[in-house]
Amino acid sequence: MELKDFAASVSKRINSFMEGYLNSFDNDAASLKDAMQYGLLLGGKRARPLLVYATGMALGQSQDKLDYAAAAVECIHAYSLIHDDMPEMDNDKLRRGHETVHVKFGQTLALLAGDALQTLAFEILSDKKSGFSDKSVANLTRILASKAGYSGMCGGQAIDLDSEGKKLSYDQLRLLHSKKTGALIRAAVLMGAYSCDNVSEDDIAVLDEYATWTGLAFQVWDDVLDVIGDTAVMGKTQGADISLDKSTYPSLLGLEESKKFAAECADKAIAALSRLKIDTSMLKQFALFTVNRDH
Repeated sequence: MELKDFAASVSKRINSFMEGYLNSFDNDAASLKDAMQYGLLLGGKRARPLLVYATGMALGQSQDKLDYAAAAVECIHAYSLIHDDMPEMDNDKLRRGHETVHVKFGQTLALLAGDALQTLAFEILSDKKSGFSDKSVANLTRILASKAGYSGMCGGQAIDLDSEGKKLSYDQLRLLHSKKTGALIRAAVLMGAYSCDNVSEDDIAVLDEYATWTGLAFQVWDDVLDVIGDTAVMGKTQGADISLDKSTYPSLLGLEESKKFAAECADKAIAALSRLKIDTSMLKQFALFTVNRDH
């Protein structure tokens, strides 16, 4: 199967699952529910759910179980975007081609929507209907919490904010993005793996290596798109990082060297997969997609 067909299939599946989950809630706080639905369901590549499905299915897990892990990681991603877009952080007005949540619903509801989506992630993971064992739920919760928190995404965002107007070294920039972007991509792959009872620690180590290189390729290419991308295609403001005087790979390495580096990272991700004895074709295609996308 081609990646675009798989992506369309899992995107439709996860959107339906998440919409159904939110629709099951009462309407006691209807405005908050509307803001959550807007922030979670209004477009997006669903790259992290795709990695959960691609990894878990390669290891033999059913899509029905993977729905829960995929939805959890996307809830965390969506909450992070809502907060990231707010005036206190990046002050973006456009996300996925639409008004950001705080622009449409106000800053107070946007803050609460992000908070509620974060907790929803763990509510979904611990749902008895998933069929996960208690051990699996504990592993999945640990991975998502650690990769989303201080040691991962939130820590990376704090470093990013502190770095505005400063010129970071290559090592500092790589540390920042290994947390801000890379950690949640690693979480998606690891959650797909830990959704399966039969996965070995050796295979998990290889998959984590793949995810680390893929996450780096993803971020480097995001920096490239901030320079050369089209706002209408990307669905977010082109040049946003430049306007905030952020350190990026193009500002550090130059545009062409950044493109080359992103491709090298994708190649290293694919090389890691060669050590596995499962069908990793979808994961390979995703690594290549990260450095050939226009949004």
